[in-house]
Amino acid sequence: MSGSPVVEENCRLDPEVEKNLWMSCVDGDEDAREKLILSYRPLVFWIARKFKVAPGLYADLVQEGMLALIKAVDRFEPERDLRFVTYGYYRIRGQMTNFLQRGEAKAPMPLDNDELESADPFDVDRTDWLLTLMDEVERLPARECDVVKALVLEGVKAREYAEKLGVDVSHVYRIQRKAMRMLREILEFPDATEKP
Repeated sequence: MSGSPVVEENCRLDPEVEKNLWMSCVDGDEDAREKLILSYRPLVFWIARKFKVAPGLYADLVQEGMLALIKAVDRFEPERDLRFVTYGYYRIRGQMTNFLQRGEAKAPMPLDNDELESADPFDVDRTDWLLTLMDEVERLPARECDVVKALVLEGVKAREYAEKLGVDVSHVYRIQRKAMRMLREILEFPDATEKP
């Protein structure tokens, strides 16, 4: 999955480090603010890639997303019981949509809108889960990370992905199963196949 900013810019912060950065940021520490903005920059690229836009609009869309990210960092209240990735996601996506609506009669919908939003567009739990998954995928080895991103997060068909890599589709499924087992351990989900 070369070219994916989330893969290339794995800026994931340790939860304790992030908590300290938010405390410093609230107290006016510019370095902490900058570190937070840089660590969440991949989220902007990830969201931008979900929109169907002409190549000429992509840079402007990313710029709008970066402005939204900066505003979100400045307005976030860490003492509330909400992860920044959820808060930032809605702010960034909203500003990108508004930008596109200003330029076009109707903004294009994200490619995987059904995947990110359930029947209730404000289902924070589901969005939070998907964004948590996106975060945790980065902890997998590169091969497993790429397969999960392609098949689970981006909705690429296993056969297409296998053909692109020049491997058998069963090999891709094996990697996916291994990756999902690893993710269950990372996220501390019980294995559904184990008996209580």
